[in-house]
Amino acid sequence: MDPAFEISTDPARLDIDLIHEWLRHSYWAEGRRRSVVERSIGNSLCFGVYVNGRQVAFARVVSDRAVFAYLMDVFVVPEFRGRGISKALMRTILDHPELQHLRSFLLATRDAHGLYEQFGFRALAEPECWMAIQDPGSDTRAM
Repeated sequence: MDPAFEISTDPARLDIDLIHEWLRHSYWAEGRRRSVVERSIGNSLCFGVYVNGRQVAFARVVSDRAVFAYLMDVFVVPEFRGRGISKALMRTILDHPELQHLRSFLLATRDAHGLYEQFGFRALAEPECWMAIQDPGSDTRAM
């Protein structure tokens, strides 16, 4: 990663406008309301990547910081892709002191399996044991 890039977990530095704009147009959070983005950030360990003070990437982890974590909402602004940012971001997340020795660290992706496999993520060993309640429309409904 270019040494001009910096990764921070300081929530005060996050560009909520950028994050909301990116997520509401993503395949996994299409139409997500800003209030949902703000609440999700407030209840997560967030990682921002910055160049000259401008945020160029984001990821958040939902975790009890003891047993379980779920990696979500990862993106790199297109003009900054191909510079090693996603790999540096993943290393920083997995090295974070509050995310060590977890029994399960999950994520979901349609198109970045190759990236995450480099960091030890694999398909679920026993997918038949996992269940979910899913409500994709929750991102866009008023509360």
